[in-house]
Amino acid sequence: MAKSTKATRARSAVGSAADNQYLRRLIEDEELRNSVRDAFEAARDAYDRLSSNGSVIDTAIDDKKLHKDVKEAAENLREASNRLRGQEKQRHWGRLILIGLIGATLAIVLSEDIRKAVLDKLFGAEEEFEYTSTTTPAPAPAATE
Repeated sequence: MAKSTKATRARSAVGSAADNQYLRRLIEDEELRNSVRDAFEAARDAYDRLSSNGSVIDTAIDDKKLHKDVKEAAENLREASNRLRGQEKQRHWGRLILIGLIGATLAIVLSEDIRKAVLDKLFGAEEEFEYTSTTTPAPAPAATE
């Protein structure tokens, strides 16, 4: 009877695993599996790097490779989480546009040549003219002694 109980539990576990949308997505989505694997490897590398050195605090503060591994692990976990929830990879077009607009504004404000070129394109080139006076200057008053 013990064998049939174990077999029944195993069938039940397989059936509930097959019904689980997250496990099904993990099995079917290769990019999700890659993200999880990459996150695990980056976290393992970071842990190995921390545990191989003596002082954990000094290592964590100064070690750029450790920072890179932790950042990579976090990015891969975020991507895996988004894919698991059914969200596609987020595009950061808004951020790029904002950075471009800020850069263009700074270039216009700081560079006189660019500012003149933009104003010429928007409002047309300025007409150049020379001013010549049509009046004659008044004679200087005579000096009296």
